[in-house]
Amino acid sequence: MIDRAGAIELVHGLVAIPSLSRHEAAAASWLVDQMRAAGYDRAFVDEAGNAVGELGEPNAARTMVLLGHIDTVPGNIPVRIENALLYGRGSVDAKGPLATFVAGAARFGSAAAKAAGIRVVVVGAVEEEAATSKGARFIASRFDGRHDVIPTACIIGEPSHWTRVTLGYKGRLLMDFTAAQPMAHTAGPDASVAAVVVDFWNWVTAHAARVNHGKDKVFDQLRPSLRRFITSTTDQMHDTVDGQFAWRLPVGFDAKAFMSELREQADGPTGQQANRTTFNLKFRGYEKAWRGDRNNALVRSFLAGLRTVAPSEKLGFVLKTGTSDMNVVGPEWQCPIVAYGPGDSSLDHTPNEHLPVEDYWKAVTVIEETLTAFSATS
Repeated sequence: MIDRAGAIELVHGLVAIPSLSRHEAAAASWLVDQMRAAGYDRAFVDEAGNAVGELGEPNAARTMVLLGHIDTVPGNIPVRIENALLYGRGSVDAKGPLATFVAGAARFGSAAAKAAGIRVVVVGAVEEEAATSKGARFIASRFDGRHDVIPTACIIGEPSHWTRVTLGYKGRLLMDFTAAQPMAHTAGPDASVAAVVVDFWNWVTAHAARVNHGKDKVFDQLRPSLRRFITSTTDQMHDTVDGQFAWRLPVGFDAKAFMSELREQADGPTGQQANRTTFNLKFRGYEKAWRGDRNNALVRSFLAGLRTVAPSEKLGFVLKTGTSDMNVVGPEWQCPIVAYGPGDSSLDHTPNEHLPVEDYWKAVTVIEETLTAFSATS
C-alpha cells in the first residue's frame, strides 16, 4: 500500500517531469510505471496518449472514472518542497489532484474493488490546457455505452481544496477574427478598422448586459472578455485587426444562435461602412456549461469519506467560472459527477504555484475513504 512518504514521492516525481500540452508522453509513461508498481491490475498509455490505470475486473457491474489531466501550461517553477509546500508547475493545476487519484485509488486497492464488484479507472488526460481536451474526448468516446459501459460516477481532478467538491463549471466559447479595410487617411471621414472593432466589442458587452439582466450570480451570467487586439497594415493597402473575443457561458445558453448573431453583427451594423470593413470569424473551444446535483451516491460517499478522515470538517460545495473536462464528459455520460482535488485554484497558472503537502495527503485519504463508501452503495 502507498503510505504518506510514497504518496509524496509520487506527486513530487510527477510534477518534476515537464508535460506541456501536446508534450505529455514522458510524464504519461512514468505515471503508468508508478501505477503498475502500486498494484493496479492494468496500466497503459492509450491511443490518445492518456495515462490509464484500472483496478477491479474489466466487466465489473459498476465503473468509477477518476479523470485528471497530466498536461500543464508553460512556466518553469523550480520543483522543491519548502516549508511543507510543494512548488512546481502543475502542483495545483492539476498534477496534485491527479496524483491524489492515483495514490488514493491504490490505497483502496484491487482486492477491495473486486470484492465490491466495482472497476476504478484513473486517467491522466492530455491536452486539457490546450482547449482541445483531446484526452477527455477520447475517454468520453471509449465509455459511450458501445465500446465500454457508461460510468456509474465520475470525479474530475481539479483543485477545490481538500474539504470541497465542485458541482459545476461554466461553458466557453472562443472567437478568433480578422477585420480588414482599405487604407485611408486618418483625417478622412471614415472610421478606422480599429474603431470598427471597438464598436463590435461594445456591442458584445451590451449584449451580455441584456442577457445578464436580473441575474445576480456570476455562474448564471454570460461573461465576455477581450483576449487579443492587434492592429497592423498588410500589403501596404489594407488596415487590419487580428483579435479574439471569449465568453464564459451559463448553463443552457444557446451558443449556436449566439454565433449566428455575431456573424450578423459583423456582416451588418459593425461592418457596414459602405462595405469597407470585412470580417472573418472563426469559432473554436466551445464547451457547454455543466452543473451536477448533490443528491446522489457519489456526493454522499464524499460526505462519508471526509467524515471518516476529519470528523470535524464539513464538505463544501462550489461552482467554478472556468471550464474543465467536466464540460466534456458530463453532457455525454449524464452520471453523478463532481470535481475534487487539493490546492488553491487561485494559484493556477501563476509563478507562485504550490501545494501544501499535508492537504495533499489528507485528500489522498479522502479519495480512499470515498471509494470505500461508494463501493458499499448499490
